Amino acid sequence: MLHLYLCSPYTCRRNILIIYKFKQMKMGAGLFWGAFLLLMGVALIIKVVFNVDFPVFKVVVGIFLVMLGIKVLFGRTLISEHHFKAEETIFNERVYDNPESGKEYTVLFAKGVYDFTNVDLEQGSFRVKVATVFGGTQIIIPRDKPVRIQADAVFAGAELPDGNNAVFGTSIYESDSWSADTASIDIKVEVVFGGVQVIER
Repeated sequence: MLHLYLCSPYTCRRNILIIYKFKQMKMGAGLFWGAFLLLMGVALIIKVVFNVDFPVFKVVVGIFLVMLGIKVLFGRTLISEHHFKAEETIFNERVYDNPESGKEYTVLFAKGVYDFTNVDLEQGSFRVKVATVFGGTQIIIPRDKPVRIQADAVFAGAELPDGNNAVFGTSIYESDSWSADTASIDIKVEVVFGGVQVIER
């Protein structure tokens, strides 16, 4: 015998509302990586304070390989790409032909290409920040426009057009036409456990 269980209008309406709100909850990049970093911080505290032999680096590499395996097998990660902001490139590859001034771009376990050759300096200086963590980034700058780049690297590599390569510390590149008194392209680069290449075109 088939039994049908019906709910009252109030109960049904409440259940539908709960389901709707649950579906609207999205695990954004900030929440995901915030939790990830929190767990890594706790692991480091346990290792240092309590002197527990916990292979932190191996765990990080293991998590990365698991995520990468999911990407290869299913063509996506555990989090849908539309949960990330337009400025975030995570477990993906993206090309930005026209980056916007005042934005902060992020490359995380991914590859990002940023082309600044079409930047118009008639409206004033163009300022942007590009952060790379466990990823690779290529930055393309114009030869005929003033450009200043500050690269901060931690256990990483930031290759600048003049041949300097920041590995641990800060390196600054200023093109021949750059001047503090004129409008310019100002790029702040931060890279941790990754690589950044800046080329002129």
